[in-house]
Amino acid sequence: MSASAGIVPRTIEWIGGLDGHVSMIDQTRLPGELVMLECRDADTMWHAIRRLSVRGAPAIGIAAAMGLVLGIRDDASTDRARFSKRIAEVCEYLATARPTAVNLFWALERMRRCANEHSSSHPQAIKLALLDEAKRIRDEDAEMCRAIGRHGEPLITPGAGVLTHCNAGGLATAEYGTALAPVYTAHEHGVRFHVYADETRPLLQGSRLTAWELQQAGIDVTVLCDNMAASLLRTGKVNLVITGADRIAANGDVANKIGTYGLALLARAHEVPFYVAAPSTTFDLSLPDGSAIPIEQRDPDEIRRGFGPPTAPADVACYSPAFDITPATLIAALITERGLIQPVTTDHIAAVIRRTGP
Repeated sequence: MSASAGIVPRTIEWIGGLDGHVSMIDQTRLPGELVMLECRDADTMWHAIRRLSVRGAPAIGIAAAMGLVLGIRDDASTDRARFSKRIAEVCEYLATARPTAVNLFWALERMRRCANEHSSSHPQAIKLALLDEAKRIRDEDAEMCRAIGRHGEPLITPGAGVLTHCNAGGLATAEYGTALAPVYTAHEHGVRFHVYADETRPLLQGSRLTAWELQQAGIDVTVLCDNMAASLLRTGKVNLVITGADRIAANGDVANKIGTYGLALLARAHEVPFYVAAPSTTFDLSLPDGSAIPIEQRDPDEIRRGFGPPTAPADVACYSPAFDITPATLIAALITERGLIQPVTTDHIAAVIRRTGP
């Protein structure tokens, strides 16, 4: 089902009551088509996460929470122990979709806690409680993205050039985005600036997704190949770099789309501040540093023939990590819904992320 031209729907949302479904933008079809994908069972959601129909750490977390509801709502068991086992099975299954984005595991753990809190209730009541919790996760993410925008907006001054990598906008979250949240906030307040979007090989999330959604919002954007970033930085047209994150360790090391580490090194070489925007749900304080973050390895054909015609020999070996680790020492500040974390140190992160409230 194609969406109406000129109207951009929410990235992901639950439609209807407990017997409803999940509707999401199929991001594999952009920018050529704006198509809504309907998920009505956990298996369809697993594959949507795995094949990147939905992607971006916050959006993956929302998808997993809603996927759990899809996976348990048709269970007819009235035995609480058996129903609890089914919840655990669906959670374990969805957790295998992708290994790096911590929001996936955070959301599933939150849903488990919700189920445990209602464990004495009838299974039907637990299902309804889980649906409410999944919707709440989506709405809270939208609020956090808005707050990230407010805290990051002062970094974007009139006439600034902003360089970003991959897609950390509305398509990667409930709405609005993380790295692009300050961009959208500044734009709404009438600030004039220019965004440069790395193409982001091999799956081109920058050119396919970031450029598309920025154009939809009426924001000036220029796409460049990843290997042109150094040349652009040398011109002095870039005043700051902002990326998102898929997981942030306790010391501030960041896992993000492959190529982020190289961009951070280039920014440091050209004395351009490098920022990372992410909600508190993307922090994994159980990991002391980035060396403990699991890095997903993708299908080699994403390099050999990512969009159809072969661009490399069919049987050539490929190095295809989906993410890399950017050391905290290269990051000027972490932009969160609770404010900027600056300098990026273990103590500063713990003080902000462990506290309760905004």
